[in-house]
Amino acid sequence: MKSLVMVCLLTLAASGDAWAQSQIDTVKVTGGTIQGVAANNVVSFKGIPFAAPPTNLNRWRAPQPVRAWSGVKRADTFGPGCMQDPSMAVMFGAPPKVSEDCLYLNVWTPARTASERLPVMVWIYGGGFSAGMTSIPLYDGTRLAHQGVIVVSIAYRVGPFGFLAARQLAHEGKGTGNYGLLDLIAGLQWVKKNIDGFGGDSAHVTIFGESAGGIAVSILAASPLAKGLFQRAISESGGNFQPPKFANEGGLNGQPLKLAEKEGDEFLTNLGTRDIMAARTVSADLIQRDGAAASAPRFWPVFDGYVLPGDEYELYELNRFNDTPVLIGTNSDEGALFAQPGVTATSFRAQVQQGYDIKAGSILTAYPSSTDAEAATSSKNLFRDTAFAWPTWTWARLQSRVGKNPVFIYYFDHRTPLSPEGATHGAEMQYVFGNFDTRQGAPSAADAALSEHMMAYWVNFAKTGNPNGTGLPNWPAFTQNSQQVLYLDATIAAKPVPNSAQLQVLDDYFAWRRAEAEKR
Repeated sequence: MKSLVMVCLLTLAASGDAWAQSQIDTVKVTGGTIQGVAANNVVSFKGIPFAAPPTNLNRWRAPQPVRAWSGVKRADTFGPGCMQDPSMAVMFGAPPKVSEDCLYLNVWTPARTASERLPVMVWIYGGGFSAGMTSIPLYDGTRLAHQGVIVVSIAYRVGPFGFLAARQLAHEGKGTGNYGLLDLIAGLQWVKKNIDGFGGDSAHVTIFGESAGGIAVSILAASPLAKGLFQRAISESGGNFQPPKFANEGGLNGQPLKLAEKEGDEFLTNLGTRDIMAARTVSADLIQRDGAAASAPRFWPVFDGYVLPGDEYELYELNRFNDTPVLIGTNSDEGALFAQPGVTATSFRAQVQQGYDIKAGSILTAYPSSTDAEAATSSKNLFRDTAFAWPTWTWARLQSRVGKNPVFIYYFDHRTPLSPEGATHGAEMQYVFGNFDTRQGAPSAADAALSEHMMAYWVNFAKTGNPNGTGLPNWPAFTQNSQQVLYLDATIAAKPVPNSAQLQVLDDYFAWRRAEAEKR
């Protein structure tokens, strides 16, 4: 009996070895040859350089060609996160190491041969363009890869290293201030050139991201530099359709180039020099420290006329965007993460009157504040709608009206004991990746079922441009005449756009802001 068991074990081990050997574990890519690690029927390749280190003379430059290496590089460890405060990494269980030398990407492939030509999903992390990294365990691509796609995650520079605009930088080349976005474009170019060797289809790429990553997806959808680098787009809680920000206008983010350059020049002066070559010799730690100071500018993608040619709303109206199928959505209680403590009826009204100018009255009617408790709720909901819900709804309206490809909207409203008032910002990601944070307890059967449905929707969309499939509740495309969104919860069903009355008020506000911006 013992000998029989031993024979069975040896047979299973041999078949497992044969299966592993039939997978793609060594690939020649730009720069050299890499070897991945097989586990759970997926081979992962981590820490693949896709550009030269953006250090020294390469600081605040577009990504430069990758440096070649000899021999076989073991791709078994994530590259360090790009320079930032490492507290986000610690919070999410990622290695806290950060460095300027950070332009690495990762690949998870289930393919056994290079001829399989599987669809590719390229992940872009969030973090307010000041933080984020690919090594966060939540972003592991194994579970999605099990659904028959290749998953790639790309690192990009953040904070002052990724989004400093300055006049001297503009004189060095085209555009300034969007180096983090140029990193993503370089990563997508790497995918186009190399992913076939992993069993992927370079003409079948979906970009997907959350928060700042979702905003980056939106910008790539409008950037001529990204044309042809992807064929589908998924944005979770992202969108960049607000007009440019000149001062402290409510609900606005990106600045026009001249203003961003002015603030960037002041930042360099505070470093001790306005000479850009000298600034490239300043320690990364000092730049990171000053970039995190309360007096520092907010480092954010800039309307530079190059990576981002202009106001995305206007670009879409002119049909100047990369027209692909789009899957976008928001969460029901996104504003809770950003809620300011101690909001009162008085302080909320003052904030709205200061930020929303002549439209403050209509905003306060839509977001009432008769009590302090009501004001606190309105404050977080106003942030939710200006930052996430209105840009998503606007993106859907423009895509359905101007584009040739469909748009699908979701509304993630899954409530848990930790978030009884609605789904908070980023809550959907663990369902999309199938990676639950067990520090918060084991997922329930309902959580697991919802995750399976969401992974299927996302992967179906990556495969066909339509999230629908066998066994899934129907997800209708959003149209001007039928503005339906898919509510994602224990019960999945299509319903009208939530909070539509408030969104209409914001639409009037943003239209007024856009008209005012055009007068400048």
